[in-house]
Parts: sequence; C-alpha cells; structure tokens
Amino acid sequence: MARWLATMAMVCGFPAAMPAADAIRIACVGDSITEGSGLMNREKEAYPAVLQQLLGEAYDVKNFGVSGRTLLSKGDAPYINEKKYKDALAFLPNIVVIKLGTNDTKPANWKHAEEFVADYTALVESFAKIESKPKIYLCTPVPAFPGEWGIENSRIKDGVIPKVLAIAKDKKLPVIDLYKALSGKAKLFPDKVHPNAAGAKLMAQAVQKAILPNE
Repeated sequence: MARWLATMAMVCGFPAAMPAADAIRIACVGDSITEGSGLMNREKEAYPAVLQQLLGEAYDVKNFGVSGRTLLSKGDAPYINEKKYKDALAFLPNIVVIKLGTNDTKPANWKHAEEFVADYTALVESFAKIESKPKIYLCTPVPAFPGEWGIENSRIKDGVIPKVLAIAKDKKLPVIDLYKALSGKAKLFPDKVHPNAAGAKLMAQAVQKAILPNE
C-alpha cells in the first residue's frame, strides 16, 4: 500500500510520504549522475529522490553522490576521499547501490585502469564490513553520447563494465544494468553524459526493479 501511495503521489504531483522510523535504509553511492548534476531540481529529480518516491515510506533513500568523483583511488578526484563516503558508511545502510566508473574513463584516470578491480573491491568490502551488513548492488555506468570532458563511451562499454561484472561475479553481488536501461536514448542526455529528469527516472525504475523484482 505504501508503495502504491508513493506512486500515486508521483503521478498526481503530491509530496511523497516521509520515511518511517524503521524504514529500510538505502545508500546511493556515485558521481555527478547520482548527485543529479544538470537537473533543474536535483532534490526531487535525481534518481535517488525518484527512487524514494517509487519505494515509499518503508524505505529511506539517501543520495551520497559527489560530482566528478572516480572509483580509482589514483584518479583525479577519488570518491573514497569524500566526506559523503564516510557519511554513507555512518548511515549504516541496509542496501547500498554503487554507480561509479564514468569519470574513470578520462585519459588521465584510465591510465590506472589495472587498479580498478582492486579499488572497486576495496570499496565493496568497506561497506560489507559495517554493522548493518548491507546488501550491495553494483550498477553499470550509463552510456555517454559520445562523451564530454574526456569521458569515453567505448571505455565505459569495453573497459569499465566488464570489470564491474567480474567483481560482481567474484563477490556474488547483483548487478543493475543502467547501461542497457539508457542505451539508445541520447535525447535524454542534454550534455552527452548526464541524464535529464526522464533519464534519472529510468535509472530509478531500474534500481527499484532490482530491489523489488516482484513488484
């Protein structure tokens, strides 16, 4: 019922219900695409905000995205150096959704590609060790059309994604295929890299389907 009411609130434009005190905590970890860069109202349109609306008050979804951040610890702006990373751990989430790798395709970062799997594994393990023992989902990055700021779609598709899938297989973690969810939808990427509100909604729907496959 709570999820139905949340969905109706989205359709009708009413505010979604606040999370319940005992809500299932979801930490959305990522870069600018998670943060909601380029959106008119990221507080309502970024995919974690839409995911909150879709899931309803039984869930507490928090956005821990930071613009420009890399998965690689030797990247130009490593996510693990950010306060939001520490905040995500302290949130003690029950579910963690990780969507990183887009900024790692920049030439200056991708020269450290051989360390991607080890760095990603370390990030996963840091969440696996926290008290709440969360279920961790790995997301493939969304496509770029063709890309800006040195971001390369070919490196996303043929470099980052195979590594993410290998980590998921090794750690027996579920994968959310955001690349597939937004493939062929260049019109939803005004700057070729960041999805607009409609694209963010598709991301949220894909994450919702992974978390609640029977809904």
